[in-house]
Amino acid sequence: MHQEIEPAVLYVGTPVVLVSTMNEDETPNLSPMSSAWWLGWSCMMGFDASSKTVENLLRTKECVLNLPSVNEVSNVDRLARLTGSNPIPVHKNRMGYQFKPNKFEIAKLTPEPAVSVGAPRVQECPIQLEATLVNSHEFAANDPKMLIETIAIEVRVTKVHVRTDILSETFENRIDPDKWKPLLMSFLEFFSHGEKLQRSRLAELPEENWGGRKPSLRQATGEKSNCNK
Repeated sequence: MHQEIEPAVLYVGTPVVLVSTMNEDETPNLSPMSSAWWLGWSCMMGFDASSKTVENLLRTKECVLNLPSVNEVSNVDRLARLTGSNPIPVHKNRMGYQFKPNKFEIAKLTPEPAVSVGAPRVQECPIQLEATLVNSHEFAANDPKMLIETIAIEVRVTKVHVRTDILSETFENRIDPDKWKPLLMSFLEFFSHGEKLQRSRLAELPEENWGGRKPSLRQATGEKSNCNK
């Protein structure tokens, strides 16, 4: 049996991303968000249009998408209700947000240089995606349930950094989903995924069929890789 409801948010369960950008004074900004999805090496993100991250991204045209695991949940939560915008936007001021320019320090996270962009990576995050701006456009402008101005931003990933302990021991250039424990947000609460239910029939196909590099002979035959040795 189903019941019709009108929830204020529809965060049914999406990965948390820490987006790092550079401020005008060459200091880094760090912002948690969970409105992101990927196709190939492209990512679409939804933001509050008043966000300092949006301002920085549109100006510098680059960022790093840092994906925390369940181990970084406390670090991420330290950034809740903080903003890099000064003055604080009216709606955020009403919700008790505070202006804090030193977010890395507050979150107890470590910035490290990126390779292809000026924004820093977050050392503690197991997956770090350097990216450049492709496009942006107004989002939900005619949605009566959207009470603030929002923006959709498309970026293209230029470099992928993955911690070696979550890489596949069988295939090159692949993350092992049994080792990767992403931090998820569902209706404003933090979760992680549970145990794997079963293997998808899609997993019977080479992952490279969906984009990226062509499968190597080792991948095609299932020969064990020495890339992590």
